[in-house]
Amino acid sequence: MEVRNILVSQPRPAIVEKSPFYELSRSRRIEIAYKPFIRVEGVSLKEFRSQRVEILTHTAVIFTSRTTVDSFFHICEEARITVPETMKYICQTEAVALYLQKYIVYRKRKISFADGTFNSLIELIVKHKEEKFLLALSEPHKPELPETLAKLKLPVDPVILARTVAADLDEFSPSDYDLLALYSPTDVKTLVAKFDSASLPPVAVFGDATLRTANHEGLVVVAAAPTPAAPSMVKAIDLLLDKLGRGEEPEPVAASDDPDKEEFIRSQQHKLLKKSRARRPSDASRK
Repeated sequence: MEVRNILVSQPRPAIVEKSPFYELSRSRRIEIAYKPFIRVEGVSLKEFRSQRVEILTHTAVIFTSRTTVDSFFHICEEARITVPETMKYICQTEAVALYLQKYIVYRKRKISFADGTFNSLIELIVKHKEEKFLLALSEPHKPELPETLAKLKLPVDPVILARTVAADLDEFSPSDYDLLALYSPTDVKTLVAKFDSASLPPVAVFGDATLRTANHEGLVVVAAAPTPAAPSMVKAIDLLLDKLGRGEEPEPVAASDDPDKEEFIRSQQHKLLKKSRARRPSDASRK
């Protein structure tokens, strides 16, 4: 296997020189091209209202992407909803949290953010367990987050604020590339809907759900992130190129179950139960 041309299923960066892929292309002397396989669109006000979710009955909003931030405030504007200053915002990453400045004044007591990992986000939400949450989602989405919050019996209402649709791939030729870097399960599904899996080049994937989907669709996965050794897509590809440079053929990457995830969820359930029991004597003494 030789990698000289890589296609990244993301929009071309506004400033290519600041992209981590730019340094990879320079140091490894490879060509990097960009082509998004999907685009995300906000739902209409009619679609939002059909879900029968009232924004103002909630005290906090959970955001996992900037797209849902845009759609949330667009819906509020179109529906003439004034979001109270007391509303809190729980964000999966600092980048999403900072993006809120486009719509509101940034105050740390109102905006909290996790480090991008699933466990960190769950712990942050549990920390604010007294709030009534609105969970802003895109469709399709990983069921992991809403299912975990349901297991924890937290007051959360999921709402679809954006939808992912396939981009036009008519002029795209996978055979022009030695490696495809895919970022979502929808990237994978869009690709195999257009092309025969057996004819596609090897792929690098980001995220467990993307890896599982690629495995299921019969794609050859030769690099995956995030992992302890490769926290980013660029690092995963860099390690792959190291292996190829040593004359080694990469082993196909397969998804595996995470035994720690269920244990983590049980620990959060126990934490909530323990805090609930601790409050009961004081509640009774006030009566």
